[in-house]
Amino acid sequence: MKSIREFYEYRELLKTNVRKDIRGRYKGSFLGVLWTFLTPLLQVFVYYLVFPYLMRGGMPNFLVYLITGIFPWNFFQASITGATGCIKANEGVVKKVYFPRKILVLSQILSGLINFFISIPIMLIFCVVYQIPLTWHIIWIPLIGLIEALLCYGIGLILAAVNVYVQDVSSIIQFVLNLMFYGTPIVYSLSMFNGAGLLGTLIRLNPLTMIVNACRAIMMDGTGPSWIALGIVTLLGIVLTVFGTWVFDKLQKGFAEEL
Repeated sequence: MKSIREFYEYRELLKTNVRKDIRGRYKGSFLGVLWTFLTPLLQVFVYYLVFPYLMRGGMPNFLVYLITGIFPWNFFQASITGATGCIKANEGVVKKVYFPRKILVLSQILSGLINFFISIPIMLIFCVVYQIPLTWHIIWIPLIGLIEALLCYGIGLILAAVNVYVQDVSSIIQFVLNLMFYGTPIVYSLSMFNGAGLLGTLIRLNPLTMIVNACRAIMMDGTGPSWIALGIVTLLGIVLTVFGTWVFDKLQKGFAEEL
């Protein structure tokens, strides 16, 4: 409750930081915010060329399958990467001015969430082009984004605080994110791991797998998401946010000395 009250009191600072994060990401770029769409689309194009037979294996609408996996993944990757380094990136302000430091983490997550919301029409356009029937279940896509944002915020709080004290966190996170990308069924079908034992179980328990599967159920199958899976991710996000808030509050006392 204290964090929510602080966010409300400093809401103008939060808005400013979100705008700065979105604009600063492509500052000096000729295409600017268009890279929000172009980057994942170029990724999809590369994967579509590189994995045409190895990963597709007769899968219908493989391009849409990639699109509906890349956008949720990029939201997660950008949020975690940005949140991890946000305290160090703003060390000058952190040392001199008082404000709730958690705003820096939240602004990274919100800017990623806005980009995800902007990407929803792109996913819908691909569904229409490939003549995939859309149903009323698409109203749940923003909710999936909010659930993913909650998960990212909890993780981001922990990583942002620990990164101030442990210099290797950023490098470790990049390795873990690369591992998680291939541990999430983005460029391959989850059915490939039927009977794969522990590896298949770990992939299915990956919260990003549940997020991506929820998006695909809505976009490609025209059905509602698995509410049990989304409930698990939501519960995990709440637990991580509570724990992350505790960790952040404990460690932020020494930020000024460590930076």
